[in-house]
Amino acid sequence: MSKIAIITDSNSGITQSQADELGIFVVPMPFMINGEDFFEDINLTQSQFYEKLAEDANVSTSQPSPDSLITLWDRILKDYEQIIYIPMSSGLSSSCQSAHMLAQEDYEGKVFVIDNQRISVTQRQSALDAKAMADAGFSAEQIRDRLLEMKMESSIYIMLDTLHYLKKGGRITPAAAALGTLLRLKPVLQIQGEKLDAFAKARTSAQGKNIMINAIKSDIENRFGGMDKGDFWIAGAYTNNPDAALEWKKEVEEAIPGHEMHMDPLSLSVACHIGPGALAVTVTKKLHI
Repeated sequence: MSKIAIITDSNSGITQSQADELGIFVVPMPFMINGEDFFEDINLTQSQFYEKLAEDANVSTSQPSPDSLITLWDRILKDYEQIIYIPMSSGLSSSCQSAHMLAQEDYEGKVFVIDNQRISVTQRQSALDAKAMADAGFSAEQIRDRLLEMKMESSIYIMLDTLHYLKKGGRITPAAAALGTLLRLKPVLQIQGEKLDAFAKARTSAQGKNIMINAIKSDIENRFGGMDKGDFWIAGAYTNNPDAALEWKKEVEEAIPGHEMHMDPLSLSVACHIGPGALAVTVTKKLHI
């Protein structure tokens, strides 16, 4: 039985200290803010990030450099025979494709880069599933295949509090942002597979929450075998609003009784495009070993 290491990146929401506890390795995602380099959970905390957003700083995301990945992989391969690397979805970043090319060139059979279209708490769940399979004696090829088989078995719904950052990033026109702000719209976005797409528009936060809860209930009934089977995980995420997140957690757990909702701050790579005040809910099919 080969010894397999599990690596993900900080978009999973797994902190460096949590990674140590879980036996998982986490690559810190790089950011450039006003021309200065930062690394999530290394020299950039969640609070510092949102302080800079509030100052309307010039924030851009990046990807781990090839040198940083090579250094990490080489260090880990001194103690492990193979690596499963689960980066953020290729639909949201080019870091996955870059890592895949690097692994093909020099690490064939040793590093398996998994593009299973996950981000935030769903990416976290994939890392936990991979670790459980590795501990159960699955081969790296078996872990890769199981994760890829289930890559579409997850949904994320996100309600935004502001349109400012979508406008700033050029994802909507200034006119649309102005109209949405005037009408106090709360857009609900969806990630299912590769892309972050529009899902619905709500007039109020309460309406937006109802839209998201009904959406995951529909997924549970139509995609994951129904509520009674319980063959799914519920998780949530938020951007810089922990009190609202706790209330949201309570509402979801009341709507989906018997299922505890894991909650994490949303990935900063997504947060920089949607801004503070967002709430998200996810549903993911359970992987059975």
